Amino acid sequence: MNLVNFTKMHGLGNDFIVINNLDGNVNLSSERISALSDRRTGIGFDQLLVIEPASVSEAEFNYRIFNADGGEVEHCGNGARCFARYVHDKGLTKSRSIPVNTSAGMITLHLLDNQNVTVSMGVPVFEPAAIPFLAEQTQKIYLIDVEGRQIEVGCTAIGNPHVVLQVEDVATAEVETLGPLLESHRLFPNRVNVGFMQIIDSGNIKLRVFERGVGETRACGTGACAAVAIGHNQGVLDKVVNVTLLGGPLKIVWEDFNSSIEMTGVCSTVFEGQTRM
Repeated sequence: MNLVNFTKMHGLGNDFIVINNLDGNVNLSSERISALSDRRTGIGFDQLLVIEPASVSEAEFNYRIFNADGGEVEHCGNGARCFARYVHDKGLTKSRSIPVNTSAGMITLHLLDNQNVTVSMGVPVFEPAAIPFLAEQTQKIYLIDVEGRQIEVGCTAIGNPHVVLQVEDVATAEVETLGPLLESHRLFPNRVNVGFMQIIDSGNIKLRVFERGVGETRACGTGACAAVAIGHNQGVLDKVVNVTLLGGPLKIVWEDFNSSIEMTGVCSTVFEGQTRM
């Protein structure tokens, strides 16, 4: 295994290690990633973020994301903010608006003057086949049978598949029990991220997210976007919504159904180190 430099970062407590693989020398085995993610015997992180050379002409970089279990996923919004800060701080780009390519398509990262980062996350999709979600037709609210209980949910994909249910209070939401049951539900062929949304008013929500391959995290950027998109689609949320997660706030803006949803928040560097991969 090669000795590899890494940077530990977090966005609202959703934590990552970021690795520069522009030279292609890093061995990304799922077993090694899973071992490194262990918070007692490894480095500890929710996701591993990898910077690679752009595979399309319109991008500056490729952006890859691996969950703590070693599985690769399509998108990570909090990670995207850390990615932007990393490539800028390391002098890998001079751009303030950085187009990057993910397995789910192109996104653009915008570095703001106040150290925040805005990510253009793409257009949410609601068609079941595109999520993917096994349903006969597109609906704003679905009923899903979970061990004999009928749960009302909304579904969308913003790179990653998401299911969101409204709860009275996120403090007492059944995240630990319903989270894994919905994550691996037979109706979601690629598994799914599960959001528990408490609506304060049409411009403010609280949210907890159980992420596939990780478990509950302190924050989830795509989850925040999914909750706002679903709430707006159902007519209960505005175009601009402040989302309070366990790790802190995100601002989500979705101007219309054909536009990219925008997420703004902070990110921080924690420390740097070396490991073998």
